Amino acid sequence: MPTLADLVRHSALKLSVLAGAERLDEPVRWATVSELIDPVPYLEGGELLLTTGMKLDPDDAAAIRRYVRRLARAGVVGLGFGVGVNIEPTPQALIEAATEEGLPLLEVPRPVPFIAITKVVSAALATDQYRALTSGFDAQRDLTRAALGDGGQTAVVRRLAAHLDGWAALYDASGALIAAAPDWAAGRAERLTGDVGRLRDRPVPASAVVAGVEPAEEGQAEDADDDGPATDRVELQTLGSGRRPCGVLAVGTGAALGTAQRYAVHAAVALLTLTLERSRTFQVAEQRLGTAVLRLLLAGQAEHARSVAGPMYGGLLDAPVRMLVAEPDPSAEDDEGDPLSALADALEAAALGAGETVLAVPDAGRLMVLAVDGGAAVAAAARHCAELEAQRPDAIGSLIRGSAAGRRGLPLTVGVSAPAGPAVATVAYKQAEQALSVARRRGRVLVEHEEVATGSVLPLLADEAVQAFADGTLRALHDHDATGRGDLVDSLRAWLSRHGQWDAAAADLGVHRHTLRYRMRRVEEILGRSLDDPDTRMELWLALKATAAASA
Repeated sequence: MPTLADLVRHSALKLSVLAGAERLDEPVRWATVSELIDPVPYLEGGELLLTTGMKLDPDDAAAIRRYVRRLARAGVVGLGFGVGVNIEPTPQALIEAATEEGLPLLEVPRPVPFIAITKVVSAALATDQYRALTSGFDAQRDLTRAALGDGGQTAVVRRLAAHLDGWAALYDASGALIAAAPDWAAGRAERLTGDVGRLRDRPVPASAVVAGVEPAEEGQAEDADDDGPATDRVELQTLGSGRRPCGVLAVGTGAALGTAQRYAVHAAVALLTLTLERSRTFQVAEQRLGTAVLRLLLAGQAEHARSVAGPMYGGLLDAPVRMLVAEPDPSAEDDEGDPLSALADALEAAALGAGETVLAVPDAGRLMVLAVDGGAAVAAAARHCAELEAQRPDAIGSLIRGSAAGRRGLPLTVGVSAPAGPAVATVAYKQAEQALSVARRRGRVLVEHEEVATGSVLPLLADEAVQAFADGTLRALHDHDATGRGDLVDSLRAWLSRHGQWDAAAADLGVHRHTLRYRMRRVEEILGRSLDDPDTRMELWLALKATAAASA
């Protein structure tokens, strides 16, 4: 963009500087002619205003000061005064007012028409525009070569950062950082994840400007060789052609983007959108392949699964694995969107970072996952579910107490199998199903099969169906005791706890053994069942324990 200094140096214009020489480096966005006493409503700022002073009274210093003040506050970068048409020489009041406001004042000699100045400005702007277009096309070709090369998205980000003389970062659909360049920019890019997350919730296309992203403060993690600017102006752009973005691009520069830089960013957005959408297509194909592999494993055909998977899942099929089965609660209100997608994103991001292979397959509203035992994906699942439980402590507690409202507070439940080989995936699937069922009953987001296998059966008695069975079994005895005619329920509990030993049970109750015998006969009469039947004793004991668990 031309400056006032460029116009002053132009030999054909013969302009003289009468005021504001210290501000001749101001860029000129346009040159316009106006004889209005108040041309401000017709200006945008950045103009060189040309006038012959037709409406100015050279002897009215106050009016001239008001005129110059209006121009300066409107963002006019310079005033060109044509002498010899209406007024000659340039009024001293105009020079003094321009000096006072710091507004450059250029004297235009009589032989130089204003159109000559506007042509010079227009030609300079056209040259700048052509230069910017050429630079933009060069950047586009360079970025296209990078996208087609082996570096892919990372190479595009690196070349874009070079063209911007700043930094760039790419985030995936989940908001995880994929690439940043130069290397020192990774720390700054990580601190933008909150802004990236908010932008991803807006319809595509969307953009935002984040000002003042600074290096890490003393004591925070940051690369020692941080060569970036002290404070960045960051622009965020969503990527994708669908309703939801497939990624976000961040670019950081020391100032607002110029025309050539803007062309480079637009080219990068198009190329990264293409590569990410193509990656999404590959992901769909990969998901179909993964579904086929998992179904073969669950059908007990491990060798066929290995043949179909080829090198894609080969490492996963040679190692001890865990099966995860997750299902959402359709009645749960979750602000984060689809809970299964959030879990899958967390698993896949962890696996990608650790160089692991993970097989995640949506199936009939559930998510089935095959992951390496002891790997990053399994650990990420545990962390993700622990965070969900921590966010809903009231809901978890009410669910443990059997509250339906608490159950609606859980966005999903996850069951995890014990470690197993791919050849016994059917066993792992059954274990994950069992763990999932227990997680649902206990009000837990995640339960591992080891907890089910080694834990007590008593927590299972909190199930609503078991509670209904216990209430129905013992209701007649509770009704009897409510009339004050005996303590049949407590007597039954004491007798069963002592395995039918009359003296020991009677001592616990503080009654004679004949009294206890009478009470047990009444129990048999009321229930219509014999206490000599081991199945009857077992069911009554479980009913008593279920009632105690509910009371607790």
